Amino acid sequence: MPIAEYITAFVTLFVVVDPIGLAPLFIALTQGLTARQRLNVGLRAILIAAGLLTLFGLFGDKILLGIGISMPAFRIAGGVLLFLTALDMLFERRTERREGQSVEPAHDPSVFPLATPLIAGPGAMATMILLAGAPGADATHILLVHLVMLAVLACVFVLFLLATPLERVLGRTGTMVVTRLLGMLLAALAIQFILDGLKGAGVIAA
Repeated sequence: MPIAEYITAFVTLFVVVDPIGLAPLFIALTQGLTARQRLNVGLRAILIAAGLLTLFGLFGDKILLGIGISMPAFRIAGGVLLFLTALDMLFERRTERREGQSVEPAHDPSVFPLATPLIAGPGAMATMILLAGAPGADATHILLVHLVMLAVLACVFVLFLLATPLERVLGRTGTMVVTRLLGMLLAALAIQFILDGLKGAGVIAA
């Protein structure tokens, strides 16, 4: 396939994953962590997201079909889980749990919500299924699509690395304001996931 197809694939995945939009969310979700803890959380999230997107790029359509889950249902479930995280951010439950504590597995946001559904969300998974399953796709095409996906995740990680200096600039008050604002935006994104799932299921009109 021509190189332009893979440039288009990169742009598509970049827009769906939205690394720029994830950076402030990463700050909000890892508020109170040291730079090293933040690095570990970001790296784990990227590796888990890469694994999930690779899995869906190779076997996504078969997995969902095999267990009887439609993509609309997948979107709705992701939206509900994301909405619960948004409530934590809005009411500072996450911050209260973390004050005076190191990051424990139960409080580690690397798997949820960072790896999924924020990075490897329903949209990104669906995009990988569509890109890897393009008409006439061969092993080389599938490999190149996954390299494009890794390039997008590299962009996400670079922006995660900039989170600590950005938080220093904002200060505690600025970070609290941004956290509340992003909690509202995250809630809206969660509702959009749910609406997209309902539209895809034909429950509501497109």
